[in-house]
Amino acid sequence: QVQVVESGGGLVQPGGSLSLSCTASGLTYDNTAMGWFRQAPGKEREGVSCISWSGASKYYTDSVKGRFTISRGNAKNTLYLQMNSLKPEDTAIYYCATGSLWTYARDGPCEQGNFGYWGQGTQVTVSS
Repeated sequence: QVQVVESGGGLVQPGGSLSLSCTASGLTYDNTAMGWFRQAPGKEREGVSCISWSGASKYYTDSVKGRFTISRGNAKNTLYLQMNSLKPEDTAIYYCATGSLWTYARDGPCEQGNFGYWGQGTQVTVSS
């Protein structure tokens, strides 16, 4: 059984930073891409950032470029998202996803349909 668990969300003031972590377990393979998605109230879930299994291919949605950094741990089943210069519009539930052969060259921007396994999400609230 595959489990995906996110951690690190919380409340932060505008301009602040947060770091999200994700650990996936139960996969029988480790050559999988991983990604972060978010869903704000009343909006559709969107791909925030994805990274290929090798780490060579990365994607960031335009609104977070230069502020967020995605990375994988030494254990390929761990994923991080460093979020700096946070804005109120970054407020959302952030989801970690895995189980994918995604690369930017092959699939373009990361989309929900590229990923097979999802975490329950962690709330990020940016507010003064």
